[in-house]
Amino acid sequence: MSANVEIYTWTYCPFCIRAKALLEKKEVSFQEHCIDGDQPAREKMAQRANGKSSLPQIFINDHHVGGCDDIHALEAQGELDKLLSNSGT
Repeated sequence: MSANVEIYTWTYCPFCIRAKALLEKKEVSFQEHCIDGDQPAREKMAQRANGKSSLPQIFINDHHVGGCDDIHALEAQGELDKLLSNSGT
């Protein structure tokens, strides 16, 4: 089973697009929460993300991994595949 990946985005956010492109390049399925203009959804996301309200915010198996720079850093360090291969079960 693959990891459960969720990403909170805005439609035209360049950082969101870049983070999704990395996941798509790795052929990772993810659930996208596009929260354009939805303040209650953004507040819910920030609650899950330890107060972070910038976009994107990415979760792997309900663990907050951060935003675009964070997921690319995990990839550069060889840690992203480890997180993605853990199904959380």
